[in-house]
Amino acid sequence: MLKNIDTNRDHLTTPEAAERSGLTRTYLALLLRRGTLEGFRHGRDWFVYTDSLEAFLAAPRKSGPRGPRKPPSETHTNDADHQS
Repeated sequence: MLKNIDTNRDHLTTPEAAERSGLTRTYLALLLRRGTLEGFRHGRDWFVYTDSLEAFLAAPRKSGPRGPRKPPSETHTNDADHQS
């Protein structure tokens, strides 16, 4: 028997949610485990409540890293260049 499942809410499988959202199934499962997305697990499969996914996608999010950062030596001028 499954616990804490709201049968009145529409839900998607993680592959369906991935296709709809553009996010990976792995990332969706992580969001479900963390409680960021609402859903449930049945056996090995995760299911996402559609309204929770839509709310998550509509909310502004901070973007991730944009690539490697330059080491501090490249971002600051060399002090030896400015000595008189």
